[in-house]
Amino acid sequence: MSYKEYISERQKKMARYAKALGHPIRMYVMELLSEQSCCYSGDLTEILPIAKSTLSQHLKELKDAGLIQGEIEAPRIKYCINRENWNEAKDLFKQFMSD
Repeated sequence: MSYKEYISERQKKMARYAKALGHPIRMYVMELLSEQSCCYSGDLTEILPIAKSTLSQHLKELKDAGLIQGEIEAPRIKYCINRENWNEAKDLFKQFMSD
């Protein structure tokens, strides 16, 4: 019997969200985006002292987890919090922490 049989969808979702939030830069990005309606990735490179390629990797991780979404507005990509998934992540962690 595989351990995967014991892992629930809830646990898989929490692990994915936790992995995406598991770096201080990504936590910073989420806090920044949560304080405003949207933010351009170009603005973030002016705020954060990291290479554009590094920032892109962090944004990709957040996007792959479904925590942010991007809209292409050439030549920039506008990133916003995916409110539905962000609220789901908060609820999942609240439930987990209160058990």
